[in-house]
Amino acid sequence: MSEWHIYRGTGEVAAEPVAGLPDPPPWRTFTGEGNATRPRDDGGEGARKVGGVPSVPRKPAPMEVAMVNAAIHLRRPLLVTGAPGIGKSALAYLVARELGLGPVLRWPIASRTTLADGLYLYDAIARVQAASAQRAEPDIGEYIHLGALGTALLASDLPRVLLIDELDKGDIDLPNDLLNTFEEGEYTIPELVRYARIQPEVTVLTADVGHSATVRDGRVRCRAFPVVVITSNGEREFPPAFLRRCLTLRIEPPDREQLATMVAAHFGGEHGLDIGRLIDDFQQRSAEVGPLAADQFLNAVELATRLATSGAYTPDGEWRDLLHAIWHPLSAERE
Repeated sequence: MSEWHIYRGTGEVAAEPVAGLPDPPPWRTFTGEGNATRPRDDGGEGARKVGGVPSVPRKPAPMEVAMVNAAIHLRRPLLVTGAPGIGKSALAYLVARELGLGPVLRWPIASRTTLADGLYLYDAIARVQAASAQRAEPDIGEYIHLGALGTALLASDLPRVLLIDELDKGDIDLPNDLLNTFEEGEYTIPELVRYARIQPEVTVLTADVGHSATVRDGRVRCRAFPVVVITSNGEREFPPAFLRRCLTLRIEPPDREQLATMVAAHFGGEHGLDIGRLIDDFQQRSAEVGPLAADQFLNAVELATRLATSGAYTPDGEWRDLLHAIWHPLSAERE
C-alpha cells in the first residue's frame, strides 16, 4: 500500500474516526459553518452488508483502492459500475467502517425519484393541520426532514459516506440535476429562506434517526465534501457533463479468493462445508448462465450450512437441483 492511501480496503473496523484527511484541491474547498452530529453505531447495517467477522482480512482489487483514494483526495463522486449483485454498494460500507465515518447515508433511486427527494421533505399539510388545531403557528423545523443527500451536505469536520444506489434506474434528468449540488456543495430550502426574516436559525430533522441540525437562513453548505459512492447496473448511459465530474470504477465479478473471503467474513469457520467445491459449482454455473450475484452465492452457503446442521446435506442429488434454482440467471435472455 502506498502512503497516499487513506482507504486500504482491508475490511477492518476503525476504533476511532480517521484522524484527518488531506486538504482538498482549492477548487473543491467549501466553507460551511457548524458541526453536525452523527451516530457512532450503524445498527449492524455494515455487518449485514460486508460481514460481521472483522478479523478476516480482505484482499481488495488494487484499482478499487486507488479509485476510492482518488475520490477522497479530489473530493469527487465515485461512479461504481458492474453487473447486479456483485458488491458495488458494499464498497460504501467498507469505506465508512474502515475510516470510522459513521453510518452510510443511503439514497435508493427509483424511476420517479427527484433531486428534492434526496435533499429534504417539507410536510406543509401536516403543518397547516397543526396550526389549525393549535390556533398558533407551529415551528416550521418540525415539518422539514432532510434526506440522505441533504444530511450528507451538512457542515462537519469529517465527511459522511453517501451511497446513491442504482442511479441508472432514475429519471433521465436526475444526473444533470445533481451537477450543481455536487459542484457547489450546498443547497437552499426555499421554505426556510422565506422564513429567515422571522427566524434565521431553524432546527430540522436529519436522515439520522434521533438527530437534528440547525439551518441558518435556509442554506445548507458542507465543509467536508461527502464520500459519494454512486452505483449503476449499466441500464443506460449518463450525460458527458455528469461523467466529467465523477471518477469511474468498474467492479468485476469476485474471483475464487474473494468468494472464500466473503464466506469467512459472514460465517467465520463454523460452517462445516466444502467451500472449495461450492465455489467451483458457483463459478461453473456463472459460466453457463452469465454472471451471478454474490448474494446468490451466500444464500447457497447459508442454506447448505442449515442442511448440514440437520444432517440433510449431501453435495449431490437433490442439492444440485436446488442449487440451480437458487443460482437462477439474472438476465431474462439466459432463461
